[in-house]
Amino acid sequence: MSVRELVVLGTASQVPTRHRNHNGYVLRWDGQGILFDPGEGTQRQMLRAGVAAHDLHRICVTHFHGDHSLGLAGVIQRINLDQVPHPVTAHYPASGQRFFDRLRYATAYRETVDLTEAPVTADGPLAVTPDFTLEARRLSHPVESYGYRLVEPDGRRLLPERLAAHGIKGPDVGRLQREGVLGGVALDAVSEVRRGQRFAFVMDTRLCDGVHALAEGADMLVIESTFLGEDVRLATDHGHLTAGQAAAVARDAGVRHLVLTHFSQRYSDPAAFERQARAAGFDGELSIAQDLTRVPVPKR
Repeated sequence: MSVRELVVLGTASQVPTRHRNHNGYVLRWDGQGILFDPGEGTQRQMLRAGVAAHDLHRICVTHFHGDHSLGLAGVIQRINLDQVPHPVTAHYPASGQRFFDRLRYATAYRETVDLTEAPVTADGPLAVTPDFTLEARRLSHPVESYGYRLVEPDGRRLLPERLAAHGIKGPDVGRLQREGVLGGVALDAVSEVRRGQRFAFVMDTRLCDGVHALAEGADMLVIESTFLGEDVRLATDHGHLTAGQAAAVARDAGVRHLVLTHFSQRYSDPAAFERQARAAGFDGELSIAQDLTRVPVPKR
């Protein structure tokens, strides 16, 4: 059975707390697993969340600040220790190649896995598979940073009443889907477009064009909301978003499920982020991320 869900490993910003580990998020997309921004302690959080090294097929790093990348060393070594049987691809800003190299080879270990380095150099597609296209967009942060977007191809949804009107049933339905036409009846005549799902991941950034492009029409948007509205100047100065800004982006983009995360240690009341997000006019599904929780991608 296919599963599409976000596994939250850590939700703190620069400083971890008693209840929040550094960043770490795994998107389970049918049979694929994508690890985003493995901060310090990610390997242990994976164990606690029930995510195995074998579940990972890609690693996506938005930028090379420690809370988003220090866990790379442990995760890469664990992938090799467990002899993951499939290739793993790592995406990260090309300008941070020296940091990736240091983390990949931080200590001695035996390499057993085909880890492909695929640095991000510009906006656009990073990988095109039968199941999805993975894209990147430049963000606005003191160091080079990219957000990621996964887009499923559109499909066709069969309409039972139209099939019945044309007398198409049983094995003929499958033939029509495979061949595109049956007895002069085209697939388009008995179906409608089923929009592919979209997932977006936006970390450390000010408001910019890349944020809006990534969020547009997303079924799920995972986005940083480091600060509350009263500290908007701090957010702008340090290249971050407030809860209200993140929610306004989601509202304008038509996001179905908004996941706020990457919270500053200065705040002790998670409910304040929800209040400010709702005050910004976002009325869709809303999650204030907590470590070791799972958030399902909304059904079609």
